[in-house]
Amino acid sequence: MKACFYYQNSNAPKPNKPNHIGVTAILLNNNNQLLLENRSDSNRWALIGGGLKIDETLEQCLKREVYEETGLRITNYTFIDICDDPTRIVQYPDGNVLRIISVVYKSHIDFDYKLRISTESNELKFFDIDMLNDIDIVETHRHIINSYFNSSYDHKK
Repeated sequence: MKACFYYQNSNAPKPNKPNHIGVTAILLNNNNQLLLENRSDSNRWALIGGGLKIDETLEQCLKREVYEETGLRITNYTFIDICDDPTRIVQYPDGNVLRIISVVYKSHIDFDYKLRISTESNELKFFDIDMLNDIDIVETHRHIINSYFNSSYDHKK
């Protein structure tokens, strides 16, 4: 079984665990390309991020998750949004079904980065914005990406 992602889908399973709070990172390089991971639990593309531990702040979670999943140490980041739509559901292979609440941050990565793939990923790859509609992105992240690139946020900085 693979992880299944739902957003605004009336056929989504009902959560069987408490709400899950985490961070999601929009990581851009100097060419304004977006870094995505091909998740090992679903073989689908997603933003970098993960769950908040009980003893850390959201910003500590952001730094930890980005480092764990990419090997990058980010220091400059900007708060973008909180995604708290109750229809953001993930069903994991272990049977856990969670409502996901994500705090979204943006960070730019300089050209001197060296990426490291974690066990949670099959691949890390930068994508041009015009390629994003042609790849299989998980539902709980597709709307974040669309909102970010179709909004009034300043994407050039």
